[in-house]
Amino acid sequence: MNVKNTNYTSIEQIRNQLVPGQVNSPESREAKAAQSFADILTGTANQIKFSKHASQRLETRNIDMSEEQKARLQDATSQAKAKGMKESLVMVDNLAFIVNVKSNTVITAVNDTDHAVFTNIDGAIIN
Repeated sequence: MNVKNTNYTSIEQIRNQLVPGQVNSPESREAKAAQSFADILTGTANQIKFSKHASQRLETRNIDMSEEQKARLQDATSQAKAKGMKESLVMVDNLAFIVNVKSNTVITAVNDTDHAVFTNIDGAIIN
């Protein structure tokens, strides 16, 4: 059954109304979709995550991290990856984090580092 009804507006027509002059060839749509997906994938792959254990430690120890501290933690994790580290101690201000560098995952968090002992790490970054 082939029904041709011109009373409905296509998605491309609406998109052109919202963003005039946009090229809507199938090739440009595929390129934009692929680029957007790649950007999203890269952005989320490089983002630091907190394990369930680390999240619990942050909560029970009343550790509130600022966005600036999270950015420094992310930066230190990137530095550790560049140096080939696998399990790293990252110090941000008075907070200590054990990070699985390969998966960008914080394993645990400590805010009392006066007499702390850290084992099974292959490097440390003080940021």
